[in-house]
Order: sequence, then C-alpha cells, then structure tokens
Amino acid sequence: MSTVRTPRESAECSRPVLEVADVVRAHGAAFVGRRGSALATVQRRALAAVASCRTAALGGHVQRCGQCGHEAVAYNSCRNRHCPKCQGSRTAAWLQREASLLLPVDYYHVVFTLPAAVAQVVWQHRRLGYTWLFRAAAETLREVAADAKHLGAQVGLTAVLHTWGQNLHYHPHLHVAATGGGLACSADGTVAASPRWVACRPGFFLPVRVLSRVFRGKYLALLRQAQAAGKLSWHGDLAALAEPSAFAAWLKEQYERDWVVYAKPPFGGAEQVLKYLARYTHRVALSNRRLVSLEGEEVTFTAKDYAVEGKQRLVRLSAEEFLWRWVQHVLPMGFVKIRHYGLLANRGRTERLTVCRALLGLWSMAQAIGSVPAAGTEESAVDRRCCPACGSSAWRVAAKLPRQPLGGAAEPPGSDSS
Repeated sequence: MSTVRTPRESAECSRPVLEVADVVRAHGAAFVGRRGSALATVQRRALAAVASCRTAALGGHVQRCGQCGHEAVAYNSCRNRHCPKCQGSRTAAWLQREASLLLPVDYYHVVFTLPAAVAQVVWQHRRLGYTWLFRAAAETLREVAADAKHLGAQVGLTAVLHTWGQNLHYHPHLHVAATGGGLACSADGTVAASPRWVACRPGFFLPVRVLSRVFRGKYLALLRQAQAAGKLSWHGDLAALAEPSAFAAWLKEQYERDWVVYAKPPFGGAEQVLKYLARYTHRVALSNRRLVSLEGEEVTFTAKDYAVEGKQRLVRLSAEEFLWRWVQHVLPMGFVKIRHYGLLANRGRTERLTVCRALLGLWSMAQAIGSVPAAGTEESAVDRRCCPACGSSAWRVAAKLPRQPLGGAAEPPGSDSS
C-alpha cells in the first residue's frame, strides 16, 4: 500500500487523505501478531476501534438530501477517546460545560513533566503513575498558593494529562490551567470566614523553582510509599529495583535531579482560556493531519522540532514502530484524564464560584464571553457537510445499514468513551 498526501490534496479535501486508521488496517494484524503479548486489552480494543471507525464494520445509514434527493452513505463512528476522528463533538460539549466555570481573571498555564527515569517506572505502573501525577501536581499548586509568602489563596485548577511528545515517544506530563488568584485562605488551604479575593502579581503566578522542588518531593514520596506497601512490581530493565537497596539508591538519584515545572505567560482572558482548553483537553497523540505518507512499511508524519524554534520536520518510522509508539498513549480503561481542583473541585464548586464572582463584580460569565469557541477539529466539519449536488444541509435518514465484518480485524472494536 502506498498513500501520499500532497499539500494541494490536503487543501482540497475536507478530510485528510491519509489517516491513522489506514496504517492500522494495513499493518495492524501483523503488529498484533508480533507485539500482541505486550499489549493490554484496552490497547487492542483501541486499534480495532480506530480501524473500524466510520466504515461498514460499525454500520450506518443512507442519508438523502431534502432539497435535491442526492444520497450519501454515512457510517457510524467508534467513539473511542483515542480515535483522531471522534473528538470534535465531545470537545464542543465539554467546552459548553467548562465555560460556566470560568472566572474573569488572568489564567496561567503550568506544565509538570516527569523525568525520563521516573517515566520508565510509570510505564510499568500506568494507572498508579498517572494518578500520582495528578495528585502531586495539584497538591503542589494548592500548597504553594496557600502559603502567604507566595499568594495566600485557594486557586482553581483544571488539569489535563498528556503522555506523548511530538515524535510519539512516551513523555507523560500534565497541563494545568490555573486561576491568577483565589479566595484568601490559611496555610492549610481553609478559606477565610470572611471571603476576600487575592490576585496574583501582574504577569507572575508562583515561583517555578519552588513548585519544582515541592512537586519532586511529593511524587517521590508517593512512589516510596507504594514500594513499601508492596504495590509495585518490577520487570524488564527495571527488575533490579525489586531489591530494597537498589530501589533506595535509585530514589536518591531522583531526589538529586532537577525536575521540570514550566509556567507559561498568562492567558489574555476567559475566551483565550477556552481556546486553550479546546486545543488540549481532547487532543490525541497524533492527529490525522500530521500524517504525510504511508509507503510500504514506512510511515512519515510531521513534528515540531523545539530545538529549532518549533520548526516542522519529517519523522519516518517503520509501521510497526509507529503503531507501538501510538499504543503507548492508550490510557487505562476508564481513567479520567481531565480533573478539577481547588476552587473548581466538584464538592461545593457552585457556592465557591458564586462567592468569587460576587467579589469580582461579575454575576454571569455571559458578561465575560460572548460565545464558546468552536472545537475546530478536523472531524466536526465532515459531520456538518453540505450536499455536494445542491449545497443544502437538509439531510434526512433514508435507510439504516447493518454492521459488516471488517476484514483482518483482530477482535470487535471496544468503546472506551470515558
């Protein structure tokens, strides 16, 4: 199979010529045959779901234009959260809910990254490791923000887990959108009886060096506790860490290293925060638009090279290596990858936000933002396409189409829509 997307073709089509699904359909069976013993059930299901998405394997319907009678076939989507074609509507619905939680203040973007040696451990204990990442980052921000030396307030946090770098290597990190201020509180985070809004200094959130050290201590403490409780199992390159002395030495090395916490400049306001959330919350490891070609056993895709100011470069991988990197970013079944903390934590959130808006002189977010920005994904435009014959969007379902077997599918597609 040889598929090459040119810039001209990409501009003329509403959908990319080449998709991740094409790579899975062409090489997925061979990949599972060679790497199957290392794949979790959720990873197998993600591969099968992507391969069958919007194909006859999931059934569909014939839709007829209400104006001219033109008919077109529309197949059902897989709704797997790792599928590049199934995030548009989910992002839009999530943004509608998220808009109601925003405050008319500056927001800051903070990124917590795990060192490569710790990421190796997380790869063998993904559910635990990702949970610790959320917990350590959230506790770090809340603790440092509550310290009167830095801010003395309980802030609002929205955290999003990503596990990839531009070249699809395993790179677990957490993106956090934090309010540039919060309700005055004590050192333990208890909000003052007489509510008062405390704003950050203009253009400055919290000291990143302090955040880095606190984050490192909290994460490694969780790791040490899990080892002491016998919750960790070691294999492969890390098998030696099963020995207490080896683990203690390894842990000491991690305490001696600097951990990366990066704070970006503040957003311009509530609408800019929504645009940021639209980009990050339901992003998948690789969008279809980054794929360039599939020629024989080689896959080529674009990546930003941050060593040269984010310029685009081409990455060429064997189909097997491409699929192996892709499945590394399939999350554990049911794992929640977007979480809220502090002012935005679920319990008591409505009451806290009402107090915040009263203190900020704003009773409705409708005063701050006119509308929720569109998700802007490659998928949503396809679902809203107009009739190619007359341009009308008045589609009607004319007939239902049953599911058809997908040749070469390893197993039925699973729906991980959590």
